[in-house]
Amino acid sequence: MAGAAAPPKQDELVPHPVKDQLPNVSFCINSPPPWPEAILLGFQHYLVMLGTTVIIPTALVPQMGGGNDEKARVIQTLLFVAGINTLLQTYFGTCLPAVMGGSYTFVVPTISIILAGRYSNIVDPHEKFLHIMRGTQGALIVASTLPIIVGFSGLWRNITRFLSPLSAVPLVALAGFGLYELGFPGVAKCIEIGLPVIILLVIFSQYIPHAVHSERPVFDRFAVIFSIAIVWVYAYFLTIGGAYRHSPQKTQLHCRTDRSGLVGGAPWIRVPYPFQWGAPTFDAGEAFAMMAASLVALVESTGTFIAVARYASATPVPPSVLSRGIGWQGIGILLDGLFGTANGSSVSVENAGLLALTRVGSRRVVQISAGFMIFFSILGKFGAVFASIPAPIFAALYCLFFAYVGAAGVSFLQFCNLNSFRTKFILGFSVFMGLSVPQYFNEYTSVAGYGPVHTGARWFNDIINVIFSSKPFVAGFVAFFLDNTLHRNDSTVRKDRGYHWWQKFRSFKGDSRSDEFYRLPFNLNKFFPSV
Repeated sequence: MAGAAAPPKQDELVPHPVKDQLPNVSFCINSPPPWPEAILLGFQHYLVMLGTTVIIPTALVPQMGGGNDEKARVIQTLLFVAGINTLLQTYFGTCLPAVMGGSYTFVVPTISIILAGRYSNIVDPHEKFLHIMRGTQGALIVASTLPIIVGFSGLWRNITRFLSPLSAVPLVALAGFGLYELGFPGVAKCIEIGLPVIILLVIFSQYIPHAVHSERPVFDRFAVIFSIAIVWVYAYFLTIGGAYRHSPQKTQLHCRTDRSGLVGGAPWIRVPYPFQWGAPTFDAGEAFAMMAASLVALVESTGTFIAVARYASATPVPPSVLSRGIGWQGIGILLDGLFGTANGSSVSVENAGLLALTRVGSRRVVQISAGFMIFFSILGKFGAVFASIPAPIFAALYCLFFAYVGAAGVSFLQFCNLNSFRTKFILGFSVFMGLSVPQYFNEYTSVAGYGPVHTGARWFNDIINVIFSSKPFVAGFVAFFLDNTLHRNDSTVRKDRGYHWWQKFRSFKGDSRSDEFYRLPFNLNKFFPSV
């Protein structure tokens, strides 16, 4: 008939449909893989989280006055508490497959405690270590009250209700991309070990599965275990073969497999317990600085929770569930203070990336990994063997995992109107400021030895430096503020920012799938109506 529209051609270009759940995930939150596979995947998560668990105490404990024995015990304690926190988060927090581990956010206030003048007169290194550890414990205990109150009171729920896909993009993207300094710069410290890991990881996870057609995915699902095993053995042969015998001390520390000092310093069997270093001490200024770190950590964890939900093929996280998870993260920081880990807890970004690599978002797998954390923290010698893996190997893993988390943030652009100038401004400005402001603070500190804000109150300086050195926090805050204040009453803005796509997930009961993914065990939801 004349004037009738021609039928669309089969190869006609059409946009990809929007997906509120990520497709092609092999196992989502409530569908665990077979037990043998789940155990191997859990062990793989344990290996991945070891990097941060080892790196942070290795950097802090010597400055505190501790030796290899103290370093091994702190790593054991951090690993033990991480296992407990992961179980608490997966059972009673967000119920997402999120690993809770050490956070770099707490390093700055911890170093400030180390440099406090009241410890400078202590001559004995071990005694100095104990006093500094007790001061760190007191600061962490006080700092834990912030996320506990903000989370369990429902305040964080009321804030994240206004989070749209547009404002989530910079927050989640820089939670991954913002950690670029821990990626290839770490690999380059021993390029002959780090670079092969990247190459093998890409080959095992991306190329071999398409070349070898198997009924059950093996190479892509266990690419981390294969890559670490091959390069670790290769590094061991380089070490015993004398490849680094005449190398500088710094090169030997990064490349050799026998320089960590953890195996010799770790006890055979030891169960960490609260107040093992003595009674905590409290200082108001240090507590305020640590509270700033806990504030930044809860913002960063919110972005990582959103990425974890995406890669577990869950629906967008309801604000009440995010608030509940932040509250339990506060409980985790409290446990860090009680046990004495010298560090606070947040969601492990690298393990969120591992969910994407394996395409397994099962909660059971992460709970098994928590079992490995607790088991190997008690059997110190065996755990120390895995913890002595050279740091460039972990840095190579980060190159993929942080990239995956960053890509999860970028994926939320599918809900937004990218042809809107408002969208372009908020997106571009927030990401640029999220990279530029922390870069300024870090460069200034590295040159001057102190941050741009340099008053007589060290605790105030630390608060400003911690907040503005976090890329996800700066980017997320700028995007959130602009998105909720700029032309908000315009009728087209609601759709441009993608808010209508997440509207039904603002309430826990707004979508029936929320109860499937985020329901607490033992019907506990009825006791927590606000969170």
